[in-house]
Amino acid sequence: MSPVKQSSKRHEIREKRRKQQQRQRLLIVAIILGATLILVGVVVIPGIIQRAQEASSPVGDIVTITPYPRPNAQGTALGDPNAPVKIDVFEDFQCPSCQVYTEQVEKQVIDTYVATGKVFYTFHQYPIVDRSAALKESHQAANASMCASAQGRFWDYHDMLYANWNGENQGSLRDKRLIAFAEAIGLDMNAFRTCFSENRYKTQIDADLAMGNKWGVNGTPSVFVNGLLIKPGYVPEFTDIQQAVEAALGGK
Repeated sequence: MSPVKQSSKRHEIREKRRKQQQRQRLLIVAIILGATLILVGVVVIPGIIQRAQEASSPVGDIVTITPYPRPNAQGTALGDPNAPVKIDVFEDFQCPSCQVYTEQVEKQVIDTYVATGKVFYTFHQYPIVDRSAALKESHQAANASMCASAQGRFWDYHDMLYANWNGENQGSLRDKRLIAFAEAIGLDMNAFRTCFSENRYKTQIDADLAMGNKWGVNGTPSVFVNGLLIKPGYVPEFTDIQQAVEAALGGK
C-alpha cells in the first residue's frame, strides 16, 4: 500500500474514533440531563406545587385553647432543674400517639411530680413523621414552637399544635396555619415571622434528634425517667411513669 493510501486509512480510522467518542459523550450528557429532569419532576415540582397550594389555601378553622399554667416553665422544660428525677420526652407534633400522651398522661405527670418539685421535665423535638413528605409539617411545627419558646410561650403553642392537628401530612400544620396559631395566642408577630422564616432553631432541633438517636429513640413519644426508656414501643400510661418515678425516688 502506498504511503498516501496508508495516511488516508489512518485518517479515516481516527475520524471514525472521534465520531464514536463524540456520540458517547452526547449519550452521557443525554443520560445526565434525563436523570436531572426526572429528579426535578419527582422531587422539586411536587414541592413547588404544594407550596403554591399552601399560599393560596385558606387557613381554615382554628381551635383555640385555654392556657394551662405549667410550674416553673423554662423554654421546653418544666420544674426545678435540681429535682431528684429527670423526665425527658421525645415527641413529633404530627404523632397521633404524642397527642394521646399529651392529652391523657402529661398533665397528670406535671401535677403529681413536677409541681411538687420531684421531677424536672424536658420536652425534646423529634420530627420524623414528615421524612418522606414534600411539605415538612413536623419540622416546621418544631421550628414554630421554638420561636414561640423564644417569647416564653412554648407550652401554649405546644397545646395549640396538638389541639389543631388532625392527620399526618394532611396540611393541618402547614406554614400558614402555624403562623395563625401564633396570632391566636397573642405572640409578637414581627418577631415570630422573622424567627420562623429564618428557621432559627434548626441547630437545636437537629441536636434533639441526634440526642434521641443516641438514646435509642425509634418512635414517638419516647419517655425516659432518669435515662431509662419507659414502655418502649407503646404510649406509656401514667401508672407506668409513676412506677418508674417512685422507684427512682426510693421513698424520698
